[in-house]
Amino acid sequence: MVCMVMLIGLTGGIGAGKSTVAQLFEERGVPIVDADAIARDVVKPGEPALAELVEHFGESILGADGELNRGKLAEVAFADAESHEALNAIMHPAISAETSKRIDVLRGDHPVIVHDVPLLVEAGLAGNYDLTVLVDTPAEVRLQRLTELRGMDPEDAKKRIAAQATDEQRRAVCDVALDNSGDIEHLRAQFEQMWERFISRE
Repeated sequence: MVCMVMLIGLTGGIGAGKSTVAQLFEERGVPIVDADAIARDVVKPGEPALAELVEHFGESILGADGELNRGKLAEVAFADAESHEALNAIMHPAISAETSKRIDVLRGDHPVIVHDVPLLVEAGLAGNYDLTVLVDTPAEVRLQRLTELRGMDPEDAKKRIAAQATDEQRRAVCDVALDNSGDIEHLRAQFEQMWERFISRE
């Protein structure tokens, strides 16, 4: 008998706390395919996506060692809508191909796989999953976390939040919303309820 694999899309705005929910999945033995990690890997020196970024945005996005300077890239790529679209046009195909490859490797050994993908809604990926889980944290709380905990410049943080989908847009397409505006125990309780209702096969 073939055991079907459940593919879960995990998303949320920048600063929402997706990594915390990913850890809760990992405690259950669920592997995480991390879109941010893949995004870093596909722009390493020698990768085609890095060459495309340099061609479009210029050599200034590289450090002295030839590595991508993500801060410099963010400055130019989030400067206006056209630049942001150009960034996505380069990054999305490269990330998509590598993501498919990593998920396929895991399929044979795991009944549940989580794809942690910040831009799930923006990229129109909701239909690709058996279950979509939103880490739901109000924008004002995320802004506070980004500036106070990560030390991000407030204006830069606001630009990044504004460049992503709104809270309402995310809620409209996700199957489950986990409120992460409180403490970890509040989040864990919601996670356990979700697991029993949607994922548990016992």
